[in-house]
Amino acid sequence: MSQEQIELITIDALLEKVRAKKAQDCRLVQISATQLPGSIELTYSFDLNSQLTNLRLSLPGEAPHLPSVSSIYLCAILYENEIHDLFGVQVEGMAIDFKGKFYRTAIKFPFAATAKIPCASSAAAPATGAAACATTPPATTGVKTI
Repeated sequence: MSQEQIELITIDALLEKVRAKKAQDCRLVQISATQLPGSIELTYSFDLNSQLTNLRLSLPGEAPHLPSVSSIYLCAILYENEIHDLFGVQVEGMAIDFKGKFYRTAIKFPFAATAKIPCASSAAAPATGAAACATTPPATTGVKTI
């Protein structure tokens, strides 16, 4: 079994690091986004000879933005448009920008760090009786398929 590698990087290093992965003939596997308290964490995963490596960076929760990697890996347009529409991250310089219409959602930017998530009804509350609302919505909240 192989070990997965995660390299923590800054936004300023993103394009240089992604260009280096392309020069090594790595395949872009996925770009994921995760809402954390006050920030959004992005992970760019690459494969070379069945070995995964990851570049991870953190964006501020307020007005998050980053450069597009779609000029290096065109397939990144799918991930980048999704990250924009669901997390509110402004991705600068996308090769193909759906301008916020890649997904239709009931809540604009439902997974953004500043998203206002409605509380669940008391019938859906955890058995422990906790009354606090979750800060992160379930994966299907507000997402409609077309």
